[in-house]
Amino acid sequence: MAEPTFFEQPPVSTLADIAALTGAHLVDASRGSQQVKDLASLDEAGPQHLTFFDNLKYADQLATTKAGACLVGARFEASVPAHVAVLRANQPFRAFVKVAREFHNDALRPQSWFGVSGIAPSAIIDPSARLEDGVIVDPLAVIGPNVEIGTGTVIGAGAVIGADVRIGRDCNVGAHCAIQCTLIGNEVLIHPGCNIGQDGYGFVFFGLDGHLKVPQTGRVLIQNNVEVGAGTTIDRGSLRDTVIGEGTKIDNQVQIGHNVTIGRHCLLAAQIGLAGSLTIGDNVALGAKVGINNHLHIGDGAQVTAMSAVKDDIPANGRWGGHFAKPTKQWFREIIAVERLVRDNAASPKGEGQE
Repeated sequence: MAEPTFFEQPPVSTLADIAALTGAHLVDASRGSQQVKDLASLDEAGPQHLTFFDNLKYADQLATTKAGACLVGARFEASVPAHVAVLRANQPFRAFVKVAREFHNDALRPQSWFGVSGIAPSAIIDPSARLEDGVIVDPLAVIGPNVEIGTGTVIGAGAVIGADVRIGRDCNVGAHCAIQCTLIGNEVLIHPGCNIGQDGYGFVFFGLDGHLKVPQTGRVLIQNNVEVGAGTTIDRGSLRDTVIGEGTKIDNQVQIGHNVTIGRHCLLAAQIGLAGSLTIGDNVALGAKVGINNHLHIGDGAQVTAMSAVKDDIPANGRWGGHFAKPTKQWFREIIAVERLVRDNAASPKGEGQE
């Protein structure tokens, strides 16, 4: 059996086409008519592939690549093998992505997994729901009372959309998502298995006498052009809303607690845990497995390294990391000091400096 291919094959392009699309300079103009049929990594590329090089870590792969053409910065241009056509670019990877988006536009946004062009017969849609023309609903999806969904939106198989939810235009809701108490803007991509709008973790703690549940009556607001990774959960607010700002990109398996506000154009990597009622500014980047305590403020432009635990506010443009997180320069100095102590102790004569 032949191996399946899941995306459309790109049209054949020439190196002159690639140069025009990316603004790169084709060093040998005589190769402008050379054809490119697809994209590949340095180690897997063949004579009709375009690749890129932008990291010395892969210098060995560049030296042995069989690619037909390579996007590369000026400082590495001389390292490209003679048989590879050079496309000089200021930002090679950005240029490569621009080509990839042109070649594989169908991979940017999921469509119906089953080729559905309208409403699947097995979908269940409440009569009071309002779907604009051009909405696609895959098999076994359930859409509740008074839901509104904009044109161009795709609702995946088995997804459940609760009463009164609003979903804008050109959105995607992945298979087996459950969404309630939520207002969603336009061009929002929600990957499979997300749970959005369930009540947050709110209790009054009474110890041995039990715990009193606090009603969670807020909403989730997801602004335009947000992406939410697979398996992510976003709790609705308790009194005020949980807000995900415009253009923010969230990776897989992220937990966002109630009343959290995330600003615009933030980047959240996988398995982050955000406790309730914290505020994250615009353009913040959080590494994988970062945990942030409740009621904190993370300033605009801040960055937190992977696997850090944050218990204090972080100022705007701060670079923090560690457990517990602190400014990275301080953290590194402390690590070096501890390593020096261990090294010096190991090097001392046996028994010296020991009780």
